[in-house]
Amino acid sequence: MTAGIAALAAAYILSQFYRSFLAVLTPVLTDELGATKADLSVASGTWFIVFALMQFAVGVSLDRYGPKRTASLLLAFGAGGGSLLFALAFSPGMIIAAMALIGIGCSPVLMASLFIFAKSFSPARFATLSSTLIGIGTMGNVIGASPLAAAAEAFGWRGVMLGLGLVTLAVAAAIFFFVRDPATEEGTAGNSGLSGYLELLKIPLLWPILPLTALTYAAAAGIRGLWAGPYLAEVHGADALVIGQVTLFMALAMAAGSFIYGPLDTLFGTRKWVALAGNFLSLCALAWLAAFPLAGIGNITIALVLVGIFGGGFGLMIAHGRAFLPPHLTGRGVTLLNFFAIGGVGLMQFAAGWIVVAANVPGEPAAAYRALFIFYASALALALAVYLWSRDARPERGPLAEIARR
Repeated sequence: MTAGIAALAAAYILSQFYRSFLAVLTPVLTDELGATKADLSVASGTWFIVFALMQFAVGVSLDRYGPKRTASLLLAFGAGGGSLLFALAFSPGMIIAAMALIGIGCSPVLMASLFIFAKSFSPARFATLSSTLIGIGTMGNVIGASPLAAAAEAFGWRGVMLGLGLVTLAVAAAIFFFVRDPATEEGTAGNSGLSGYLELLKIPLLWPILPLTALTYAAAAGIRGLWAGPYLAEVHGADALVIGQVTLFMALAMAAGSFIYGPLDTLFGTRKWVALAGNFLSLCALAWLAAFPLAGIGNITIALVLVGIFGGGFGLMIAHGRAFLPPHLTGRGVTLLNFFAIGGVGLMQFAAGWIVVAANVPGEPAAAYRALFIFYASALALALAVYLWSRDARPERGPLAEIARR
């Protein structure tokens, strides 16, 4: 099991890389392929939308065929093939098609891991295990920052993408050989169709959790994955190396945020209020960016780091929703939650592209990005308001909760 989880962790590092690397390659793709901000927004959004839509098929496949075959085959043919297509791209349309394939390939990786955690470990450890895996995987964000900028400068972006395609195929092979499927519960094999999702949507306790699940990660992923690059270049005159450094700090913050969120639910004895506090602080950082888009690049970097840290509650939100899932729908349940999480990022990316174009003021590039940050902050505020109505899913009491009780 250890070797299998290590292989899945490596795959999740690749998944995090593939969703965030366009920010660093924006200048070269614009120069060599004529890709516009709208093209790259569509490419980034396509990855997230395709990834999200695939969750329905992934959930059924996990319950029916298990994580080994689901993750290894999709990763090899989707992400491996998409990386190779990206390396050969000669137009923005090919970049979009490649990102769609990569989204298909990355779609089962995290869910296969969470499926194993849910089936093979105690529920009390789920949030910590999932947040730890997400934190490790977020190292892909780090690789997709200044290391990618340096590699692309040394070997060319096509060479880098070709090498990544070969690495992806090797990781897919490792998943196939090392992952072991958890035992299937008796009497559940026949209940593995799409109808299970309708059963899940009939659970009222999930409804107020879903909006924040869709938006907790959206701003951090969207800004880190795409908008940080053009924002820093157009408003602050940053070159590729500076963009790489700032996005590296944000990537490290996102990784740290996942690790920080992981044990907090058991430490404080609550999931709901940890999620509310963290996302409120993320909202504050976004509001500051909206108010001061022309602040010095040092202050901007600090604000982006805070968005990265406090936007790292994805694993906690999955754990909150997972507490209300029936056991026979574990695979489809976690993929439904992931559909909202990743689909929210994709929809926000498409909408953000439209907002940046619509709010553009000639000679005043900060106006478009002020509108972008207002958009992210407003959407998150609405989700938090709905989440206030959710029922808490309290894990085993942690030390601070015990002290408070006494």
